[in-house]
Amino acid sequence: MHKFVRSLITEWRKLGLPFTGGAIVLAVSGGADSMSLLLAIGDLVKRKKLTLRIIVAHFNHKLRGRESDADEAFVRECAGGLGMEFAAGKSTSRSKGNLEQNARDERYEFLGDIACETKASFVLTAHTKNDQAETFLMNLIRGSGADGLAGMSPVRKLDGSVSLVRPLLSWATRSDTESYAGEHDLKYRIDRMNDDETFTRVRIRKTILPMLAEINPRIVETLAQTTELLRQQSKVSPPAGSGPESASSARLELTSLKTLSKPDLYSIIRAWLRSARGNLRSLQLIHIEAIERLIFSRKSGKRVELPGQGLVVKEGGALVFSHIKVEK
Repeated sequence: MHKFVRSLITEWRKLGLPFTGGAIVLAVSGGADSMSLLLAIGDLVKRKKLTLRIIVAHFNHKLRGRESDADEAFVRECAGGLGMEFAAGKSTSRSKGNLEQNARDERYEFLGDIACETKASFVLTAHTKNDQAETFLMNLIRGSGADGLAGMSPVRKLDGSVSLVRPLLSWATRSDTESYAGEHDLKYRIDRMNDDETFTRVRIRKTILPMLAEINPRIVETLAQTTELLRQQSKVSPPAGSGPESASSARLELTSLKTLSKPDLYSIIRAWLRSARGNLRSLQLIHIEAIERLIFSRKSGKRVELPGQGLVVKEGGALVFSHIKVEK
């Protein structure tokens, strides 16, 4: 058994993923990372280490015309060659705003729908330590707090009873997946948008990380380890006197907030937004500071708009969170 496959099955056990019965959805873009994960899982199935229903899911963002369609056809053929089911989705959105974020939201919505349709409890993606390091730097540049700097979690809830699992995140780098693919003559697709430095993540990958690697050749591993330390710290209980019940609904009472220190206040605001909004994605320090000003403002009726069509309004001695409805 190849070292890559042994590492995968070790992590599989650690994450509590099933070995038999049920179904899992495997997100495959066609790139080196997801194709390596697909091949490794296929190896485990062949060795009868896994006896699961595996649905290979590919989302066609339709951003590169025929190339995007070719990616879909490629993944479909590879799934069929391994005797696995295949599900495809296509983007129909022309949403304005952040292209990367919109694409991500569409993709995860599709994966959640496929999991529900197939009664799968887990959706697997092939994020690696490189993705974690890039996410850390993106969030650092945006001014994210400790939660954002903690990066991606190996396991998180995706939709209802469905969990999103990243079984490569804690141990595999992009060089690991490319080496595994190369040793097995595994073909994979190249997305030319990964060379487009108009995207922040691409600039980080192609310019910033190589510069940092000149100082620390193990910068990817170092940043990935930093996110893990921050994630562990984020599990610490909230400040005394500001229990989790104070941040568990769409309404946050202001009574005790004005006496808190700034670190404790920001911690409570973030905890409240995570609960009311569902996540802290795209939130920056400027948004937390705006909500702080709202808290200390003498007037009601003031508001702060947040990324992702969220709204915080001060009314009746409390902050109230709501989602903005957008006319289509």
